[in-house]
Amino acid sequence: MQKMNRGILTAISSIAIAQGLKILTHKKVTGEWDVKQVATTGGMPSSHSAGVSALATYIAANKGSRHTETALAAIFGVIVMYDAQGIRRHTGEIARLVNDLEDSFASLSGDFPSLEFVEREKELNEILGHQPIEVLGGAILGSVLGFVSAKFENRED
Repeated sequence: MQKMNRGILTAISSIAIAQGLKILTHKKVTGEWDVKQVATTGGMPSSHSAGVSALATYIAANKGSRHTETALAAIFGVIVMYDAQGIRRHTGEIARLVNDLEDSFASLSGDFPSLEFVEREKELNEILGHQPIEVLGGAILGSVLGFVSAKFENRED
């Protein structure tokens, strides 16, 4: 029986652990347990950052920092982390503004009966991206898990 690729397993495990940790960080911030946090985007730590950092660190620990695979994983990781804290976060901020605008328009339309307004059933998702500290938290978590995974693999050989 063939074993699963250790790099993929490391990255997926890091993503799962980061998603699970979101339950704990949500509890710490809000005081409430919310198991649904395991399936959310945004929050601390970034599972995107954890996954790509785990993979890049795992490859670097096994192949060396000068190897082409390490370079590919690192550049891919930087792009993913930049996107998570940049474009996706700004999209969430725009969604928040649109939701606020719709709420304002809904209350304003009550004052003007001739103004017909049909409210959407569901608001836009506002938590899409990450704050820089959440990306950093995911990157640190992933790097540690990637390094540990590589060291355990090397001990097994």
